[in-house]
Amino acid sequence: MRYGLSPSPATGSHELRLSGAGLELAATCHGACDAPATVLFAHGFGQTRRAWTASAARVVAQGYRALAYDARGHGGSDRNPADQAYTAQQFIDDLIVVAGELPQPPVLVAASMGGLFGLSAEARWPGLFRAMVLVDITPRWEPEGMQRILGFITAFPDGFASLDAAADAIGAYLPGRARKSEAALREVLRQQPDGRWHWHWDRRLVDELARDGERHQEDLANAARAVRCPLMLLSGGRSDLVSDDTVTEFLGLAPHARHVRIAGATHMLAGDDNDRFTATLLDYLGELDGMGPTGRRAASCDPASVNGAFP
Repeated sequence: MRYGLSPSPATGSHELRLSGAGLELAATCHGACDAPATVLFAHGFGQTRRAWTASAARVVAQGYRALAYDARGHGGSDRNPADQAYTAQQFIDDLIVVAGELPQPPVLVAASMGGLFGLSAEARWPGLFRAMVLVDITPRWEPEGMQRILGFITAFPDGFASLDAAADAIGAYLPGRARKSEAALREVLRQQPDGRWHWHWDRRLVDELARDGERHQEDLANAARAVRCPLMLLSGGRSDLVSDDTVTEFLGLAPHARHVRIAGATHMLAGDDNDRFTATLLDYLGELDGMGPTGRRAASCDPASVNGAFP
């Protein structure tokens, strides 16, 4: 069930409540709600749907509808009840429900955590997505990079005394980025009754979901092996989570996948170089438009041109 989604052709952004697997998810529909093709954006751990706003606007300008949602336990989406632990399967089920209710299979653009759940969802429900774009994530990842991420998100259990203090901490973690504005900080932080600012996501997610991710890597590798829809991996040239080794293994699991490396970008690829990220995505969407609904290029075209990896 959707709340607030109108079938009218009006453009702009519309805030929605989507049904997930047993709870409601906050979402934003960008562009015409009756556009024939949808790009579905799924964020990474600790992010919200707002991470995709700039890219969504450019996708809409090319005639697509863009739908971005907050994963359970994040942003404006519902949290699990206190007596229900978070599991990867719940997030996969949410994605299947959201994508499965769309009129046509969407193109999934998914960062990090969202990409892993996307691989599992497509393997479980073949044809759920028209195509997939994985943003700096592979079924296996570099453990040092994961430890750095976990170290940062768990470093402030008491929150921040002010938004300026939070901006300082984020700036130290992401050097070279512009200092986050107050509006941007309010998207990722929530002020508690004691006046301190805490991350927007449920703190239970770290222990119940993120810490044991490595035990799922074999299942994720099998999921990648099973995916048959068009598939592109975008990686950051300075990512400490995705490396040459993990990319090589991924392309062995999914030999039809394409790989594009965006030099200078870290794991936070879409935020580091949004212009190039979005331009690469739009090129890929344009290529998909030359394919049929199953993602197969017309017979007059050389299929080798869309297979394999390139730097």
